[in-house]
Amino acid sequence: MRRHFFGLRGPLATVLCAALFFSGCGGEEAPAAKSVPGAKPAPKAAPKAARSTTPDNLPEALVLGLAQFPPKGEGPPKPLPATMTFLVRQNGEWVVSQIDDTDSDVFHKVLHYTTPQGEEVLLSGGGSKAMLKLWRKTDAGHVAETIWEKDFGGRFSRMRDIEVGDLYGDGTSVIAVATHDQGVVALIKPEGEGYAVEEIDLEPNTFVHEVEIGDLDGDGVLEVYATPSEPNKLDGSTQSGRVTRYVPAKGEGRVVVADLGDRHAKEILVEDLDGDGSDELYVIVEGNYDKKTKALSRKLEIRRYQAGTDPTKGVVIGEFDDYLGRFLTAGDLDGDGQMELVAALKSAGVWMLTPGENPDSPWKKKLIDRKSGGFEHASIIADLDRDGRSELYVVSDKDGEVRRYTWEDGKSVREVIHKRTGGNTVFTWNIMPIPAELAP
Repeated sequence: MRRHFFGLRGPLATVLCAALFFSGCGGEEAPAAKSVPGAKPAPKAAPKAARSTTPDNLPEALVLGLAQFPPKGEGPPKPLPATMTFLVRQNGEWVVSQIDDTDSDVFHKVLHYTTPQGEEVLLSGGGSKAMLKLWRKTDAGHVAETIWEKDFGGRFSRMRDIEVGDLYGDGTSVIAVATHDQGVVALIKPEGEGYAVEEIDLEPNTFVHEVEIGDLDGDGVLEVYATPSEPNKLDGSTQSGRVTRYVPAKGEGRVVVADLGDRHAKEILVEDLDGDGSDELYVIVEGNYDKKTKALSRKLEIRRYQAGTDPTKGVVIGEFDDYLGRFLTAGDLDGDGQMELVAALKSAGVWMLTPGENPDSPWKKKLIDRKSGGFEHASIIADLDRDGRSELYVVSDKDGEVRRYTWEDGKSVREVIHKRTGGNTVFTWNIMPIPAELAP
């Protein structure tokens, strides 16, 4: 059997280097997950791609944060500079451009940020070096300003995730950051003409993959949620983890809100999906596989937590025959007035979940696209044309494609908006909407 690394083909030297790289970025090496005994047959594939339904020009664009390795024979098997890729819809075509940063080898996240002075900029979090940067567009190109850089003192130094919110209720956009590998959760606050950094948690030999902002108890004060876990393992063994909460405006430090035991989570979402006015916490609990048989031993789960839920008793709303899931996104895709949850999993494809009358019961699952996958499988629900109806954008790294999904008569319509042809091994860590004018 041909061996793949995270489902991607590549020269052995590049694979070995990538394994080291991703031991600091969340990697777990295993073949595509096999179904557990008695599992139901795989659902049918999503509809084939249709002709473009995208408007000729869009006011919003997409930015992707990448890590890349060179193709065989075109350079040493080590990561290339961190790359942002931009997709802008202009005159009926998707125009592609990019920005490279030699200071880091990965952009874990790139997003739109408005400074206290009202400037519209890009905000990036990189790894090796761990740097948080603002990117201002000028006539001479994008100019970067580093607002936080740190060597955390462990094997890796990475800005792993970023969220922005008014954490103190004073109208200031505070940046919350998750890092590895010393378990630092930090807040970067505008102060004077610069930024001040407050590290609100630190735990040695700990990876924090995700940070989210929301209000589960409905008191109007925003909370910060994070996913600390044991360092990533490449041998398929169990890995403990949890979800923690912080309330900066109340001076409240670490509180465990989801205790996952010998399992862990690298992806969470905080969103009000049941429409009751308070957010809920959704956690992808990663599965396990047997190292000898390579068969899935515990399915991947999506668990739901409300304010006050016992940390050991999150409600399982969905199970999947996969072991890895890194992206949850939410929005109203089919125009029925209710938000849906979309999970993009490593090998099991892209799925939509909708609650029933009781959101604490298992949710209805609907396959969007079986033929989509990747180590991260970056996805986002966004309204790029600003018409009030959202679309789904997914990066299938195993196919080298960026895809757009819209809903017509209750069915998803897939359109490939970008196909990679450069030959590099690419890992897409994030995809976000930005104003089109911020692209190069």
